[in-house]
Amino acid sequence: MDPLDLNTRIGTAGWSVPPEIDPRDADARRAGGVLGGYARLFDACELNSSFYRHHRPSTWARWAEAVPDGFQFSAKLPKAISHEARLATGPSLPVLDRFLEEHAHLGDRRGPLLLQLPPSLVLDEEVADRFFHELRARWNGFVACEPRHASWFGATGTDLLARHRVARVVADPPPDPSAAEPGGWSGLVYVRLHGSPRVYYSAYGPAYIEKLSRRLRAFATDDPQRPVWCIFDNTASGAAIEDSLELRRRLRPE
Repeated sequence: MDPLDLNTRIGTAGWSVPPEIDPRDADARRAGGVLGGYARLFDACELNSSFYRHHRPSTWARWAEAVPDGFQFSAKLPKAISHEARLATGPSLPVLDRFLEEHAHLGDRRGPLLLQLPPSLVLDEEVADRFFHELRARWNGFVACEPRHASWFGATGTDLLARHRVARVVADPPPDPSAAEPGGWSGLVYVRLHGSPRVYYSAYGPAYIEKLSRRLRAFATDDPQRPVWCIFDNTASGAAIEDSLELRRRLRPE
């Protein structure tokens, strides 16, 4: 079986499908909701709203019920952990515990957790090591981290992430040259495409998508057991849906 069919997932940050792309008629769209329409096109979605606020357990459960078997959500850890507490475990752990309790209501729709760090967060090895130790005591699933300060991209940061089984995000635009390649733990590849040259707005276009499709196929082929996630975050102008569909067409022509 093609490794792409086993472990490669394509999606966007959040879900929003224009009516002209949603394959259902108007009545079906009203009955199934926007998420239901999205899940007919993709097998993964990145939940970014969890970065900004907590959600009731019933909300997480409703999302899980709206998507078919095999669909997975990645979920962004709250900014109260990454941007406010800056990984300090004292203020972080109550937020983390509440998040994981709510997040559990996704059930088997749970994919990787995503930790995006602020550009100003310099690597403090002791603080980060303690935080990831506590995270791993609570969550045994996949974790991806998107650091954005140069201090995280040296050997110390790379080894720290690998030690805690945390994959470093492959980011575009890359905040550091190393961010264009996988790093940290090698058991997961998580690609986040924010739009370039205008972040969150610019579409990538056919030439870039073709190169991307070859890279993803290589990631999947190199280790068929390794999950490969590709999330388009250029959502501000709606480009993410079109780019994701174009990538899916190139990887899975059927």
